[in-house]
Amino acid sequence: MSERIDSKKVLLIEPDYKNKFPPVGLMKISTYYKKRGWEVWFYKGDLNLFVIERIVDRLIIDLNKNDNQDGVDWHLYKSKLIEFIKYRKKEILNRLPLCSSDKEIILLGYINDAKECFYKKTWEKEWDRVGVTTLFTFYWDKTIETIDFAKKYLVKNPNDLMVGGVLASIQPNELATKTGLKIHQHGQPGGIHIGILQPGDLDEGDTQPIDELELDYSILDEIDYKYPMSNAYYRYTTRGCVNKCAFCAVPTLEPIYQEYIPLKARIERINTLYGEQKDMLLMDNNVLASKDYPQIIQEIIDCGFQKGAKFVAPDYLAIAIRNLENEINDRAYSKKAWTLMREFYDKLKHSGDVYEIFEKYQMFEEYPPSKQNILDAYYEIKEVYEKHRVKSKGVLRFVDFNQGMDARLFSQEKADLLGKIAIRPVRIAFDDIRYEKKYVAAIRMCAKAGIKDFSNYLLYNFKDKPVDLYKRMRINVDLCDELSNETGMNVSIYSFPMKFHPIRKTDDMDVDYSHNRDYIGVNWCRKFIRAVQAVLNSTKGKIGKGTSFFNEAFGSNEQEFEELLYMPEIMIIYRFLFKWLSSDEAKQAANETFGNDYICEFSTSSWRECFYECKNTLPTDQWECLKDKIKTNDFTDTEDFTDSLEKKLLSFYIMNRNEVVNEKSELWKMKQIYDKLTSAKPSHYGKKE
Repeated sequence: MSERIDSKKVLLIEPDYKNKFPPVGLMKISTYYKKRGWEVWFYKGDLNLFVIERIVDRLIIDLNKNDNQDGVDWHLYKSKLIEFIKYRKKEILNRLPLCSSDKEIILLGYINDAKECFYKKTWEKEWDRVGVTTLFTFYWDKTIETIDFAKKYLVKNPNDLMVGGVLASIQPNELATKTGLKIHQHGQPGGIHIGILQPGDLDEGDTQPIDELELDYSILDEIDYKYPMSNAYYRYTTRGCVNKCAFCAVPTLEPIYQEYIPLKARIERINTLYGEQKDMLLMDNNVLASKDYPQIIQEIIDCGFQKGAKFVAPDYLAIAIRNLENEINDRAYSKKAWTLMREFYDKLKHSGDVYEIFEKYQMFEEYPPSKQNILDAYYEIKEVYEKHRVKSKGVLRFVDFNQGMDARLFSQEKADLLGKIAIRPVRIAFDDIRYEKKYVAAIRMCAKAGIKDFSNYLLYNFKDKPVDLYKRMRINVDLCDELSNETGMNVSIYSFPMKFHPIRKTDDMDVDYSHNRDYIGVNWCRKFIRAVQAVLNSTKGKIGKGTSFFNEAFGSNEQEFEELLYMPEIMIIYRFLFKWLSSDEAKQAANETFGNDYICEFSTSSWRECFYECKNTLPTDQWECLKDKIKTNDFTDTEDFTDSLEKKLLSFYIMNRNEVVNEKSELWKMKQIYDKLTSAKPSHYGKKE
């Protein structure tokens, strides 16, 4: 793969956390630097591994230069060289073609020098600029670790280290204190950038509006990480928000509301360079506030996303080969073409002719072969590829305004316009029970417009009470049934509860909860949070339609929901097992297995009986003290509770999840019996517990 030695080089990094969407800001910055003639690299992953790979790339050049005997191509041994430097095991050297060379000592010297270079951290700092993006504040530790590594070991001059994104914009001073970086000054690229990049922010005198540049989709193929939301256009049609919600970062990130950002011309340019994308993901924070909303909807339609629109995938391999020949990001398109060709080979069920071609051009190695090998291999299999390539008949396209819409701004006219595009799902924020009437009205307007799929955000752990969350989820469940009956459509409303995390430290915090996920709202406690999360873990974070399911998961009324909040976590996670423990079938199995049915005394019904006995018989102050202990969700120290009834209740909480997976425990053995008895019966969650 070609590498422009003379050009300036910029490395763009996204920290190694899990996230759904690609770094749009870095994709724009990549376009900016490429327009200026710079060489751009993108990386997300283990930075130590990245450094090893760069060291090995240079090592391979030296080895090939000094060992041309027997035609050894050291690029074929890249994975083994990386393994040796990473683990320093001498036996790995035996798998290298050293003994066949009369320059073995010289070659070993290069290899050992490369190993020492990594472990002594003496590698070359090759990057003229390094840019690190940041996301949520609770990724603080991972973000600081990434910035420190880039500052110490990657960028030539620390003043050319650029940090931007969400966390950087929300907590620039905290970040500056922790990293030693300065707040960005206009015209100087380095430092902590706040908000949207403006013309001249990266290079003094430059007039390009960086935020309006095209996204460089090619950089996403440079990395191994695959974003769940892929094969989509990532765009804004508006910026900012007219609201100033206390829990939201948008007023800081995008302080000025921008009514309209043209869409169609940008989509057409993406199609020309990268090929059409299936879906359209729009990251607007409040599109309904725009006076240009009708024009935005029309542009979405003009881009091929009208209701019922279908997507026919282009030949992505042909596009990758074309871009490779045109020297558009050799690293990315070598990797993409190589990957697509191997996937095609696997679908051919290992064709003999193609196998020989792949062997000839080293296509079966762990890393992509040379650019020329990939091109040669492609043209030799092209006829077979075009003959067997599966041509899509078309699949439905979808539009997703993924940040959620403001229920208070809906009108029937706006809903009708929304119904003209291929939107699925509609996301409407339902962050406060006080907005119930407007929220329900917005859902009904959308249903009247022929929209039936919703996935709506429900903020909790802010200033709400736990029962408020229950009410909002119940509203969605009931609305599903009501609207399905009224409209004849199969209306589906998913509740998507989102736990509030503060975006900065406030005076009432004893620690900075913005840097972790430990914040507990004023009306919540750790036990209640864990109870809700225990259910959501089983449903992958969403609550779907179905009254019977909802009643089972969260309770058929507010009293049952409150009971769930206090229920031992293990009984929520393995609720059907613990319900079964109270049955005659379970008691018989326990007696046959252990000679007694003592384990059955830990059933859900036994806990419930004990819980209400404590509530009804213990003195009020004693009961409140016991409840406070349960709310902490910490049962490592219970010595202060000496009453026999208190001890009995706490015994249900002391039993933890390890008991279910410990093969020596009675509970584990009972679960094996339960699983066999119910092996043909899926749980209410649609899968085995």
